[in-house]
Amino acid sequence: MPSKPKKSAVRAVPKKPKVSDDGPKSAHRRKGTVPEIPEIDISAVRRYRIADRKSLVSEAATGKALKRGLTMRRFLDGLPDILAVRELRDATLAIAAARRANRGVILGMGAHPIKVGLSPIIIDLMEQGVITALALNGACLVHDFELAYMGATSEDVGAGLEDGSFGMAEETGRFLNEAIRDVARAGYGLGEGLGQVFGEQKLRHRQLSILAAASRLGVPVSVHVAMGTDIIHMHPEADGGAIGAASLGDFRRLAAAVTTLDRGVFINLGSAVIIPEVFVKALNLARNLGHTVKNITTINMDFLRHYRPTVNVLDRPTADGGRAIHLTGHHEIMFPLLFTSVLEELGG
Repeated sequence: MPSKPKKSAVRAVPKKPKVSDDGPKSAHRRKGTVPEIPEIDISAVRRYRIADRKSLVSEAATGKALKRGLTMRRFLDGLPDILAVRELRDATLAIAAARRANRGVILGMGAHPIKVGLSPIIIDLMEQGVITALALNGACLVHDFELAYMGATSEDVGAGLEDGSFGMAEETGRFLNEAIRDVARAGYGLGEGLGQVFGEQKLRHRQLSILAAASRLGVPVSVHVAMGTDIIHMHPEADGGAIGAASLGDFRRLAAAVTTLDRGVFINLGSAVIIPEVFVKALNLARNLGHTVKNITTINMDFLRHYRPTVNVLDRPTADGGRAIHLTGHHEIMFPLLFTSVLEELGG
């Protein structure tokens, strides 16, 4: 006898629930049923020819294949002409144009660029006349000194915090606080004064010091301190009056440097609060005193986009003209990439 056919493994499509005579309302109320929703009629949709559309990406904007032995210029020229690459190119052209026109290129920064090894690159850019002034936060003093003093810096904060030893290196606290008292008494700002001290003391690794290099090259450098934010403020030698007076003088020196930024460039490298706040006040002071500082290109470089750099470095200073550029990424990659591109552009 032929075997019985097996039941199909395909499940039957469930039947639609019956709608009672009193209409869909009753069906909706019935447990386990939903009202039927008709599909929209798309037979009359409006369409257009694709050739008539503006497209945001074209063949001309796509990147070129990578090859062994590329020069940096060929590499940069081969990047896609899209989004962040355009920002990088615009930043490159703005910095190069500013230097060709003898306009200022000011680098403002937190301490992280020093801790990721960028000091020799920053010093070289000062030597080549690409960076014309610097604005540093207070932590930069610590790491710049320690690099110059012993060729190493940056401690394990978590481990030191457990027993209270964080930031308590005697040489750092004693040297910097005593030097600050001396330079303040002599009427110097923190940047200029400590740069001279680092050079005169012939610190063993002074070739790594941004402050010593700025002093040697005559590049204006200012240091902007918020009291209590830096490890040297925990040491008994700390003198609030000296720190405050020397840092206030540096704020006024920065305002003088900002007067060179008409058609110039200001870069904020890794400072989330101090430098953005100081820069916007220095810019306002320069304009208040009658200096024309317009059409600035402002560039914020960090691996996160923070509120204060966005409003105080990018948005507000360029609201009446200029260009604001975000370059987001790790400092140790993005900063050398940008300035390699700048040097290629300046070199023709």
